Amino acid sequence: MSKLGIIAGNGIFPLEVARIARHHGITTTAVAHLGESDPRLTELADAVTWIKVGELQRIIDVFKEARVERAAMAGGISRARLQHAFSPDARALTMLARLDRFSDDAVLRGVAAELESEGIRIVDPVPMLDGILAPAGLLAGPEPSPAQISDLRLAFAICRALGTFDVGQAVAVRDGVVAAVEAAEGTDAALRRASGLCGKGLVVAKAAKPTQDLRFDRPAIGPDTIDLLGELEAAVIGVEAGTAMLLEREATLHRARMRNITVYGYA
Repeated sequence: MSKLGIIAGNGIFPLEVARIARHHGITTTAVAHLGESDPRLTELADAVTWIKVGELQRIIDVFKEARVERAAMAGGISRARLQHAFSPDARALTMLARLDRFSDDAVLRGVAAELESEGIRIVDPVPMLDGILAPAGLLAGPEPSPAQISDLRLAFAICRALGTFDVGQAVAVRDGVVAAVEAAEGTDAALRRASGLCGKGLVVAKAAKPTQDLRFDRPAIGPDTIDLLGELEAAVIGVEAGTAMLLEREATLHRARMRNITVYGYA
């Protein structure tokens, strides 16, 4: 692969994809979303075009002009942005009209189908990123207690049972009581709600939905996740081994050790 398009959402994942692509000598053309994507992307990608959320035809035009044949989706778009600054063009509206539901996965599959109809193949960028996926077992912090392992088992069972309904990518449990299941509010808001209901000592699971297309969307944690867990005095976060990403791995695990938070790869 000599060229890669990047459809950049928020967070640090697009930066990591652009950085490793440059390291491998791959030319990157990024389409970044105003108000969402990190401006530092301009320092890492070879070319960046800024668009509004929903400008689907513009994405296609940018990639075709750059002769991009493979592109990766990296990073999400906040629900607030979709509610208040969504500017779908004619192509996006036509695509949305064909969907029978508006779940994250369905919309992303629709976007991918539009790009692939124009000869732009959507690829999973994760194989480029050595060591980004969580391995199984204890990764940082204290060894989880038998009670915490039981809570993790419950939390992951809920993730897998509810994931087919496009909810439950994160679940918080304490002492066998389900404190929160992530829905449209996002992980951070769900964990804050869980803390408000059950206090400190939460055990959190972060997992992919059973039908999730991992080219578009993977569960991930990073330093900000650990900072939030520390603020809430949570005890454990379990991430799906072999599937979930550890963004800024060393910084994430270092912060977990400093805050005495267990990070566990759950298989």
